[in-house]
Amino acid sequence: MSAATRTTCAYCGVGCGIRATVTAERTVHIEGDPDHPANRGRLCSKGTHLGETVGLEGRLLHPMIGDRRASWDKALDLVARRFREAIAEHGPDSVAFYVSGQLLTEDYYVANKLMKGFIGSANIDTNSRLCMSSAVAGHMRAFGEDVVAGSYADLEAADLIVLVGSNTAWCHPVVYQRIMAARAERGTRLVVIDPRRTETAEEADLHLALRPGSDVALFNGLLAHCRAEGLADAANLDVPEGFWEALGEGHDLWSSAQTCDLAPADLQRFYQLFAAHPRTVTLFSQGINQSIRGTDQVNAILNLHLATGRIGTPGAAPFSITGQPNAMGGREVGGLASTLAAHRGFGAEDIADVGRFWAAPRMATKPGLKAVDLFRAVGEGRIKALWIMATNPAVSMPDAGRVREALASCPFIVVSDVIAETDTSVHAHVRLPAAAWGEKDGTVTNSERTISRQRAFLPLPGEAKPDWWIVTHVARRMGFRTAFAYDRPAEIWREHARLTAYRNDGARMLDLKAQAAIGNHAYDAMAPFQWNVAPFAEGHYPTPSALARLVPVAQRSLDAPLRDWPMTLNTGRYRDQWHTMTRTGLSPKLARHREEPLVEINPADAVALSLADGALARVTTPQGDSLFRVAHHSGQRRGELFTPIHWTDQQARGGRTGLLARDLADPHSGQPGFKLSPARIAPVAVDWRGFLIVRGETPAPDCLWATRVTVPGGALYELAGTGDAGALDRALPPGERIEARDPARGTLRVAVLREGRLAAALFVTRYGELPSRDWLIAQLDQPQGPQVLAGRAPGRRSDRGPIVCACFDVGLHTITAAIRDQRLQDVAAIGAALGAGTNCGSCRPALARILTDMPKEVVHG
Repeated sequence: MSAATRTTCAYCGVGCGIRATVTAERTVHIEGDPDHPANRGRLCSKGTHLGETVGLEGRLLHPMIGDRRASWDKALDLVARRFREAIAEHGPDSVAFYVSGQLLTEDYYVANKLMKGFIGSANIDTNSRLCMSSAVAGHMRAFGEDVVAGSYADLEAADLIVLVGSNTAWCHPVVYQRIMAARAERGTRLVVIDPRRTETAEEADLHLALRPGSDVALFNGLLAHCRAEGLADAANLDVPEGFWEALGEGHDLWSSAQTCDLAPADLQRFYQLFAAHPRTVTLFSQGINQSIRGTDQVNAILNLHLATGRIGTPGAAPFSITGQPNAMGGREVGGLASTLAAHRGFGAEDIADVGRFWAAPRMATKPGLKAVDLFRAVGEGRIKALWIMATNPAVSMPDAGRVREALASCPFIVVSDVIAETDTSVHAHVRLPAAAWGEKDGTVTNSERTISRQRAFLPLPGEAKPDWWIVTHVARRMGFRTAFAYDRPAEIWREHARLTAYRNDGARMLDLKAQAAIGNHAYDAMAPFQWNVAPFAEGHYPTPSALARLVPVAQRSLDAPLRDWPMTLNTGRYRDQWHTMTRTGLSPKLARHREEPLVEINPADAVALSLADGALARVTTPQGDSLFRVAHHSGQRRGELFTPIHWTDQQARGGRTGLLARDLADPHSGQPGFKLSPARIAPVAVDWRGFLIVRGETPAPDCLWATRVTVPGGALYELAGTGDAGALDRALPPGERIEARDPARGTLRVAVLREGRLAAALFVTRYGELPSRDWLIAQLDQPQGPQVLAGRAPGRRSDRGPIVCACFDVGLHTITAAIRDQRLQDVAAIGAALGAGTNCGSCRPALARILTDMPKEVVHG
């Protein structure tokens, strides 16, 4: 067993430290790093099970030109030639890069340098545009620079924490743990502002289920209240003329409550909590950012904190928390089309400085195409060559059907990725095998500006290469050898650090001059550090006046339901999945929490629309449609739907949320509005239901509904369809068949044995019940006979039920049985008995709800 390698988690922007110990070839033991300041040893369910995702299943291991394996020289030569030809014939704006928050800072830096300094276009944008660019735009309008004002330590110092548009318990579980610890230790109050009653809202002192899109009215109303109570002071702020007069109109308690569709008493309680607690942190995420009014919503929050002095002191900050592991690093090096590099914009002085530093032959002189406009340009034929790195826009972009059409029409597409086949890579002319997490070496920056090392602990498989290496070698072939003569990531890091300090002299807060001469050994040993530990503590801002700016923002009118589109679609993440599941989809444990893509709907709406819980429904928007499994959810507002973003054509016949969202974007940030798509929903009738469990891999059965779930040793497909289910036979592998039919129930059960061991099991019914999958999954590759068709072990065997705690694989029925039999009184007791809730803590709200829903005589005896 090797020594543990200190590295950083591959998932959200919390930036948790990890200790990875290789135990055998492509197997690794994962534990939280107790010395990392972001998590202090804690991990969420996704981080805990990272060891299940480092195998080579589905990996792209060799360069591919079309469907043929190629050498690196041949593939890189082709990429460089096609980009050179497009630039020569159509100009530098005819090519583009679309990159990712999965890249390390060093990868980002060389890609941005090549595009903006040597190709001469700013057409490089990142999938971070989809999750946090409204926060960037808001920070720049208010502060003069994209600086996150908060730190995780503020959560422990705050007396009030306000979570806005953030299901923190699921999407940033370690931050949620820190919040819960602060509540337990010092009584910190918690307000959750979210249209949905999420697991995070379950733990709040106050939940405001506001009308989607009314956040500006909410925070303008609160600021007007603070102004009237003498709690707002603009003496040290840049306040535009007429700001306070405009705020005084239509922002009284009753008007704000009506706009937000909130009870005035609840809104009044929020006002009182905020007024009574000067040490307030407002933590916001996708629910604020992913809106066509996202930047204004961000500035409404910043205005409130600036005017009431809740910034720059411990426990008081507006705090944007990012979604991806290195979204912040990308922001620092210019990964967005709207910025240049090192927190510089496209002013004449910045262009000249960066061009001089890079010795750039052809500097970009204006912002490039942001993500939505970039793919529109691809579809319109204006982009002739596109390089996509470490992301899957055919799934994640809004109006993804149109994005796919654009990709199919582009003359030349390069995809650098870990996975051989994704919904995006099927359109690639060249595929380049990139290093995966565990094989990468570089740095990342988390949500609180802490920079950490990501270190390789596994060898590069096949012919895979780091992203910085791939970009560097294409740049050299394009004629820029001297400027891209990097041999290791430490060299790139030093150059990035020097650029942040170049002609800075305090003009920008991002200044890494202390890192500019760091040696290779020191880079390898780099401990996590936070740049600018206490921004704005001295009241100085990087604006021409050195004052922060209040930005006038007004609540725009909210769209009324449309006759043909009476519902509003909201989208988001599940607790145990990540983006398009190319990594988390490999983990059997993570797959069991939410096995299928669900459309959540208020039960009253479901009854009115004849949507049974667990049935199938078609969600349709003007952009497209897709199938989902119906889930009744009392925490869903009437007239609103929620679907997850993760499922792709690789995992399911339905669940394609990306097909549904509008491609409208915020005019300031270019961030798409994923949260407010007009929609409708209708039931879909099926003739039969079933499941297929198969050892190893097999293509998805050809039927109306097929959702793939990774299980130990193979895959589970949940199935439903119309007509004859006999066509499912084609999905069964060869082998000895054992079969049972019951025409009265329309039941078919088939087991396939190879050498006496179970290779597959198919269970289908028209009218009857289906057995639990767990026992059959455990029988894969085990010796079997006809008894396997019973679908359960001989004698009585308890079913653990749906997975609640993914960290310890604990199901609902196991939990309820323990509560009943052991008289467990609280969440802590459940943890002591079963382990559930004692690791990442993201299932603790669900455990509390289970206790609440149990009959009192069961819990209390």
